[in-house]
Amino acid sequence: MINDKAILVGVDGSNASYKATWWAANYAKHAGLTLQIVCAYSLPSYAAVSFDATYTAMGDDNAAHSDAQEILSKAKAIADEQGVEAATLIVTGDPASVFVELSRNYNLIVIGNRGKGGLAERLLGTTSSSLPAYAYCPIVVVPYTDDDGNLMHLNNTITKVAVGSDESKWGLKALDIAASFAHAWGAELDVISAAPQVKGADDAVYESYMDDLETRVKPLEEQYPDLVIKKRIVSGSAVDTLTKASYDHDVVVVGSRGRGGFTGLLLGSTSQGLIQHAAGPVYVVPRKYVEAAESRLDTVPSSPAEVTPKPLDDISGVEEIPVPTAKPEVVNEIEKTIDPEH
Repeated sequence: MINDKAILVGVDGSNASYKATWWAANYAKHAGLTLQIVCAYSLPSYAAVSFDATYTAMGDDNAAHSDAQEILSKAKAIADEQGVEAATLIVTGDPASVFVELSRNYNLIVIGNRGKGGLAERLLGTTSSSLPAYAYCPIVVVPYTDDDGNLMHLNNTITKVAVGSDESKWGLKALDIAASFAHAWGAELDVISAAPQVKGADDAVYESYMDDLETRVKPLEEQYPDLVIKKRIVSGSAVDTLTKASYDHDVVVVGSRGRGGFTGLLLGSTSQGLIQHAAGPVYVVPRKYVEAAESRLDTVPSSPAEVTPKPLDDISGVEEIPVPTAKPEVVNEIEKTIDPEH
């Protein structure tokens, strides 16, 4: 199946992944998209790494497959409760490489973060397999808690969107996408540009930065005349500023250069540092997605990026399976755990 009208969400049985499922289903419902739920595991270490529960049958593929089906049934029930059509996949093998291949086919990939290791750790935690750096479609990373372990509430309606803006092609595309996203929700857009701390800098320096920001934003003001856009220049670290913004915005959008190796993937870089410390969903615009539209930077590229898609049958380790929907009381308990305010 190739479906550019679908969102892909990864689950591993952690509360973080169920929270990501809730966010993905809520967004899919608003945008009129369908949902593809994926559970990934690898053998023989799936019990120690991939899942939240404890298992005794190490290396037992039947047990792993059964556990994955149960996880998918719970996630599917979360989507069903919101009236969203959801199909289910099981992925075996290296999830990082499989998710990159799957990203050719979907509008968006959503994953949870700050669970107990598992899928998020393998997709976000290493320089060799960072999904936001190598994916062909945008990635949304939904945190389960903030840095202090406080459970974060997710709003049903998005009212405030922040975007980190600079003059790079990644920054320009992130700005385009953030404006489109905010417009679709009727949300306010906060455009943030970070300026280096220059000792003794006068007002003229910051006026220059603001002039540049005004120039970048002007086409969007003309394109979306009803969109409320706020602009600000901040001095210092973009990561720190956007992390703070994640506490009072529903989504933070950022571009990822992701040039491979350590260049764009260090935790100190804007996208990775923000992903690890944000208190709300982070919408990452990856390098490959932007490069697919390099020749027409005045538009938002279609999703997935303009690359050759791969049918599921051609991606090793992917199996599409139907699963029963979990009982309502099970889902209610999960939803109370991931967000008591809902």
